[in-house]
Amino acid sequence: MSMNADEDQIQARLEQLRCHFTWKLHIEDTELSDLENRVFDEIEFLDTKFNVGIHNLLAYVKHLNGQNQEALKSLKEAEDLMQAEHAGQSDAIKLVTWGNYAWLYYHMDRLADAQIYLDKVESTCQKFASPSCYTMECPEMDCAEGWALLKCGGKNYERAKACFEKALEVDPENPEFSTGYAIVVFRLDGFNKTPHVDEAFCVQPLKRATRLNPEDAYIKALLAVKLQEIGQEAEGEKYIEEALANMSSQTYVFRYAAKFYRKKGSLDKALQLLKMALRATPSSAFLHHQMGLCYRSQTYLINKASNWQPRGRDRENIDRITKLAISHFEFALEQKPTFEIAYIHLADMYVQAGNNRKAEETYQKLLCMKSLKEDNMQEIYYRYGRFQEFQRKSEVDAIIYYLKAIKIEKPSLRDRSINSLERVVLKKLQRNPVDIESLSILGFTYKLKGEMNKALEYYERALRLAADFENPVGHAP
Repeated sequence: MSMNADEDQIQARLEQLRCHFTWKLHIEDTELSDLENRVFDEIEFLDTKFNVGIHNLLAYVKHLNGQNQEALKSLKEAEDLMQAEHAGQSDAIKLVTWGNYAWLYYHMDRLADAQIYLDKVESTCQKFASPSCYTMECPEMDCAEGWALLKCGGKNYERAKACFEKALEVDPENPEFSTGYAIVVFRLDGFNKTPHVDEAFCVQPLKRATRLNPEDAYIKALLAVKLQEIGQEAEGEKYIEEALANMSSQTYVFRYAAKFYRKKGSLDKALQLLKMALRATPSSAFLHHQMGLCYRSQTYLINKASNWQPRGRDRENIDRITKLAISHFEFALEQKPTFEIAYIHLADMYVQAGNNRKAEETYQKLLCMKSLKEDNMQEIYYRYGRFQEFQRKSEVDAIIYYLKAIKIEKPSLRDRSINSLERVVLKKLQRNPVDIESLSILGFTYKLKGEMNKALEYYERALRLAADFENPVGHAP
């Protein structure tokens, strides 16, 4: 057999494997550095029984960065962990690592070594009477795929959820499957800004994971944040206190404890926890974003206390804290250029600092980003509409972006966009009562609000004016 035919045959077998190279993980090039940092942080600071997968993911990231020798070292660490932590367990859990080895050796043009690992996979599939020589369906594989998808960002969350659900159908009381499922529904809940009733649904998987993993402080911290979001702050604080008292995963617990206390209004405590976490993971985009949010909240409180007219020491403090917020948001975006919400918060702080040019640049970066989720697009359009209305004093552009936000039929910001649109067109009509476009848009806002009589009134006024312009007095119709 020729060398090319042999290579083609190996490639055909490789494509049947279930591993990081075949799972179609959506990772943008600009996200690789942040992903690698997060993987390293998890290996060092997250106390978990489920570490084999993270070393496999690190190997894949190393490969994407062109560091195949380093990738091999990560796979060796995954193998060593399997022997230490899963001795005596099914060979099925080894299939992902073997698959990654096979693919990595193939990319290194070491076809004989790739074949060795393909043979290992084939032997295991035969042992378990799998219909396929190189693919095996089992909950452990579904779980491994779920963890990989979960770690690679929001575009992968729905698929990760499906993987954990599939695994739980086979073994509903499995601690690892329950943990993965609880984390992904927590992430999806925040990611999708789901309605209140669905937020409560997220609590049950978190509670089940806490019951099955009573020593997992990280899961308790996530549960606490979720309970706070649905109005059960007192119960949430009990879980936060338990998590902080536990010495495991402290760096990760600090992150979510800080988020909890920031939302509670305890900004000094939140900042203290974030600074402790930053000492361990100084490159974390999440932590820098949370720091920026704390400082942003501080500027809001000072502004509010001074009746939105800060002077003297208050003005100095706001300027100083605004600079701190900007520096943390900028750093977060350097680490993770696809961190959509951080752009909005950064633009907000540029406005606070009186730098509308930088705010405009930040919004333009956002508006040019590809693959934005609808929820995020709605918020971007709404915030940019407000920027155009209040900073740029451009009613025309404000109307354009409020309308864009309204077209996205998600309840979170749609009503506020409708009210903002109504406010702008009413201002225009005060100056020019015969503005046909504004009358039509106002009719549209009332239609959206269900006030049909008012809607008809403004539509009819617009139509009458349009007819008058077409058929002015003294001219033939």
